[in-house]
Amino acid sequence: MSFEHKSVLLKETLALLNVDGNNGIFVDATLGLGGHSSEILKALGPQGRLIGIDCDQRNLDQATELIKTLPGHERFTPVKGNFRDLDTILEGLGIKFIDGIMYDLGVSSAHFDDAQRGFSFSKEAPLDMRRDMDSPLTAAEVVNKYRAADLERVIREYGEEYKYRKIADYIIKNRPITTTTQLAGIIANAKHGMNEKINPATKVFQAIRIEVNDELGALKASLAKSLKALKPGGRMAVIAFHSLEDRIVKRFMQAESIDCVCENKRVECTCGHKRSINLLSRKAVVPQEEETAVNPRARSAKLRAAEKIQGETV
Repeated sequence: MSFEHKSVLLKETLALLNVDGNNGIFVDATLGLGGHSSEILKALGPQGRLIGIDCDQRNLDQATELIKTLPGHERFTPVKGNFRDLDTILEGLGIKFIDGIMYDLGVSSAHFDDAQRGFSFSKEAPLDMRRDMDSPLTAAEVVNKYRAADLERVIREYGEEYKYRKIADYIIKNRPITTTTQLAGIIANAKHGMNEKINPATKVFQAIRIEVNDELGALKASLAKSLKALKPGGRMAVIAFHSLEDRIVKRFMQAESIDCVCENKRVECTCGHKRSINLLSRKAVVPQEEETAVNPRARSAKLRAAEKIQGETV
């Protein structure tokens, strides 16, 4: 099964990564269906190399088939893995430092479009939500086996849903729950009478998906490792689609762009923290109206980018 995917903020990402004619080593940490990687490979210099990482074997295979049709495809290396293991992946390839890395976070449109993966609340499917089908934790386990306190935590923290306690209670009372539409109906009943602009199940499905894939933990780990792997002058670009991801990226880049992270600014600095990056834009870059008109899913995208400062590698 093949899927179509429109890459978000493509031109902006390529410009901020400074790939045009570059002969360095670049990493697409979220290969997906290969949209960004294809254009990066086209823009690189004749000696430039590209590593594409994805934890979903189906995405990896489809992206690789696409890239095989491009000139220079022999300089592309696909890797099945989680970007949280960036250091191990690079070490396995014999790579110590890289010139650039990009992330296109969240779940690809292919995941939502494939009903059987269980990401969509509008399509009947088993409760799965795994991006890596080799991972042991599924949405079914979260929904049916988590204790009330743990289920409430997931819905509150990852879904930012203020009706978290009532929703968790409804879920527990209706166990076992086996399908996405069954779960969506239970959530709708728990939120009955609430006037919302989005489907009642949206935030809860997001929360469960984040828990199943440990998306935020993986992001925090990978950002730190990518900074360590970047050469001085190397760049990172991160596209986020919801506030939790963007908050992590924003705080990470802000902290790494200043010389002191002490909470009390009235006393002499004791943290010993040193600035390691320069921000490439003061605010997040967002899609233009022309892009959102043809790709509504791009509306919530925010792109942040930074350049590692000249000096010794960290």
